[in-house]
Amino acid sequence: MNRRIWVFTVCLLSLAAVGFAQDRDQPSAKSQGRIIREVRHELLMLPYVGVFDNMAYKVEGGTVTLLGEVVRPVTKSDAESAVKHIEGVEKVDNQIEILPPSPMDDRLRIRLFHEIYGYPSLEKYALGVQKPIRIIVKNGRVTLEGVVDNEADKNVAGIRANGVPGIFQVTNNLQVVASK
Repeated sequence: MNRRIWVFTVCLLSLAAVGFAQDRDQPSAKSQGRIIREVRHELLMLPYVGVFDNMAYKVEGGTVTLLGEVVRPVTKSDAESAVKHIEGVEKVDNQIEILPPSPMDDRLRIRLFHEIYGYPSLEKYALGVQKPIRIIVKNGRVTLEGVVDNEADKNVAGIRANGVPGIFQVTNNLQVVASK
């Protein structure tokens, strides 16, 4: 009889240990939310991220996937380093693309910045450190990423970008944030 109880107890304890280990391996929704907030914070705090860089991320379990395009190679490595140390992050898949260096693209970036952020109805987006409209230029092709307040601002930004000489194509991926 004692042997049966002992075997039963050992089985229960081993099942509980296996269940605990599985729970520990799978992050809870609460810890997943914390990881998402910390990744966002770390990426926003990077010192050399500017209006010509676009970074995004996905969090799946303990894996963080970094996405986007950056002008400087150091920004890519800094983003990975910043996210790697977050508690609960087991792996960082850095898919950030480093845009090729090009004097022509650099000139286009400056013109686009002035055309978009210097236009009276879009000047409000120039306030603050993190600009909401990201200008990505790769080989004369422009992609606008980020958020604006309304459809009119999205359209104006696209029209202003299309008006810059030397651009081959403009893709307007700006998202309109629903007003409260």
